[in-house]
Amino acid sequence: MSSTYQDGSLQLFTLNSNRPLAEEIAEHIGVPLGKCTVSHFSDGETQINIEESVRGRDVFVIQSTSEPVNDNLMELLIFVDALKRASAKTINIVLPYYGYARQDRKARSREPITAKLVANLLETTGASRVVTLDLHAPQIQGFFDIPIDHLQGVPLLTEYMAGKNLQDVVVVSPDHGGVIRARRMADRLKAPIGIIDKRRPRPNEAEVMNIIGDIKGRTAILVDDIIDTAGTMQLAAEALIEAGAKEVYACATHPVLSGPAIERIENSPIKELVVTNSIQLPKEKQIDKITQLSVAKLIGEAITRIHENQSISILFD
Repeated sequence: MSSTYQDGSLQLFTLNSNRPLAEEIAEHIGVPLGKCTVSHFSDGETQINIEESVRGRDVFVIQSTSEPVNDNLMELLIFVDALKRASAKTINIVLPYYGYARQDRKARSREPITAKLVANLLETTGASRVVTLDLHAPQIQGFFDIPIDHLQGVPLLTEYMAGKNLQDVVVVSPDHGGVIRARRMADRLKAPIGIIDKRRPRPNEAEVMNIIGDIKGRTAILVDDIIDTAGTMQLAAEALIEAGAKEVYACATHPVLSGPAIERIENSPIKELVVTNSIQLPKEKQIDKITQLSVAKLIGEAITRIHENQSISILFD
């Protein structure tokens, strides 16, 4: 344990969504994970038991609201309520992956804005602060009336891609919404950008329309925040090859990889898909084409700086 925190002023807990990442973060910070148990009644209700005192402590809870989304979210809400009732000084929620972030606006009549609902639930339950990584829509930060620290995965992905020493690179956004993300990577790689102009007739379905930018003879790097069913990435990679790209790599911060995603990646022209460990991948999804980078150091540094009341703006770059 780091001598800085031997007084127990900083406590770190994790629930069931991504324990390996939490263990890495704890090792980086130099504190042990706090003791707690998550169990279920016979009807499926979640029960939380915190097995050590948290009174007057700065508590950080690591939990991605990934699949099973509702179970992981409910675990988190119940745990935050337990911390509040146990008199924790501050309750800091670390969400490497923010589930429901894609439901951030009303695209059609009578739709909910579930990203806002989740923000309300976290605040009402007792959260003091949220630390998250690559929100699908940055404006979700405005859904909270508590501090939110929004970390970026692009520098980590870019550093890895730069280390491959690829030639004639073009960084491609798979849609108009991701242009800023692509621009950030392109600026770091000193490369031009391209844009896939697509429409989405139904959720999780994409249809490529055309490609904006000079692709022919170049190595294309597709970059996105989330890869879910991989339909967009597969179509985009195929379109880039048809447009004359030499080869295609892909990067995404959050590997949701649901449904047919793994099969689509395997059958796509993508040479390598680079993701982070914001979501824990089961063994059946750990295929040779996928490289997973750790965000433990980034999140651990953010937690340390928050606890010590230091600026974390340097981590946004």
